[in-house]
Amino acid sequence: MKALMIPLFILLTTVAISLGVTGLFDVRPVLLWTDALIMLLLLVLVFFIVQVRASAERRATWRQVLRSRIGMATAVILSCYVLVAALDSVHFRPAAQDAAGTAQRSGFYSMEVISVLDLLIMPLHDQMEKSYSAPFATRLYSKEVVVMADGSQQRLYPRLQYGGAHLADHEERRGTDIAWRVAQGAVAGTVLAVLLCGAGVLLVARRAGILPGQLSGVLCGRGGHLPWHVMMLTLSVIIVLIAVAFMLASGYHIFGTDKVGQDVFYQSLKSIRTALAIGTLTTLIMLPFALALGLMAGYFRGWIDDVIQYLYTTLNSIPGVLLIAAAVLMLQVFMAGHPEMFETDAARADMRLLFLCMILGITSWTGLCRLLRGETLKVREFDYVQAATSFGVGHLQIITRHVMPNVMHIVLISVVLDFSGLVLAEAILSYVGVGVDPSMFSWGNMINGARLELAREPVVWWSLLAAFSFMFVLVLAANLFSDVIRDAFDPKMRG
Repeated sequence: MKALMIPLFILLTTVAISLGVTGLFDVRPVLLWTDALIMLLLLVLVFFIVQVRASAERRATWRQVLRSRIGMATAVILSCYVLVAALDSVHFRPAAQDAAGTAQRSGFYSMEVISVLDLLIMPLHDQMEKSYSAPFATRLYSKEVVVMADGSQQRLYPRLQYGGAHLADHEERRGTDIAWRVAQGAVAGTVLAVLLCGAGVLLVARRAGILPGQLSGVLCGRGGHLPWHVMMLTLSVIIVLIAVAFMLASGYHIFGTDKVGQDVFYQSLKSIRTALAIGTLTTLIMLPFALALGLMAGYFRGWIDDVIQYLYTTLNSIPGVLLIAAAVLMLQVFMAGHPEMFETDAARADMRLLFLCMILGITSWTGLCRLLRGETLKVREFDYVQAATSFGVGHLQIITRHVMPNVMHIVLISVVLDFSGLVLAEAILSYVGVGVDPSMFSWGNMINGARLELAREPVVWWSLLAAFSFMFVLVLAANLFSDVIRDAFDPKMRG
């Protein structure tokens, strides 16, 4: 059961924090559709791990994945993204506040829906500037007319309200202050990483039942053990980077601010949930169509195969962007005509996100269906399948017991490979205006917002850089992890 520690830790931490928040403060929990589906996916992940541990063959295959150093490193990175998305999937509405800023405990709640992640990074959520500011800047990006103390007016760059507000008027100390904050974050992150890795080393030694002197061989991956040192090193680097980032974010805007003065680093963190929702929920919707139709087409052949081939060939002939745009526009008309169905703006944006996942799932199952059809045509000719048919075994039993286990490696490889493509698809669709709701945080909306600013002088480049950096790390980690999955599960690669 120790393999369940990571997903259970994510799920239980999220639930515990949400229960603590709802118990300590006067808040109203909000359950969005995508929140429920994301939690369901975490439970499915736990169930999948239990099933893997119950099968010796599956354990051996996944042990090959875990023995890969790249697989271990990318798994830690993806787990951090999943943790951020899980914390951002517990939503609630705080109590409404009066003019004095004190909470009213009379059953009235704010229309703003926030998450547990917002509580953890509340300074980034609240510190709004007036307009654009560059990364680590202490003044606005554009000049404005400012009334001086003597009543005169000057056109200059005004000081930011939060970014660098702790510094004096002279900016000579900004470089020293940034270096000092980086050093503080690095030391704090290193100490925390050493403590966590030390606890992990003790757990590994206790599980392996070895002496302390033999522990170095286990951690370095010798003797057939897992490369724990890679996982600990990757986790340590991530912890140090997080500590440094939040030490800097407490005094500066790391990636600057956007047109309305919102912190771009905050937008990038909030966009993680949208990207993972697009990548995972679309797969959840697409998989039943592809699996059922692909197996039916390859196994039954005949007119069933002809109908299914005609179906996905026709669907492939329709431009996907046009189909998605038409569906999104229909949803917008429906929501505009039924505003009473959506209590908050977050509910409207979440419904559009869920609908986009459904449309992407309906339009993206054809490729996997074609692969499964071809593989099923080959598997159904195997001797044991023909023998089962001769003995009168039912078609459903043959498909579930003999055909499906032999094509699941294609399903798993395709799902992992398609994840990064779906994350990039959200950015492209939001860029052309048919993606997620403009009020929802996403890397596509950030890129779309930065598109027009690249033509101004001076150029506002930091929103594009922030979205590119976070998306690049996620897609690169997913692609590297998918390569490891392919090498472990593809029989040809194993041979």
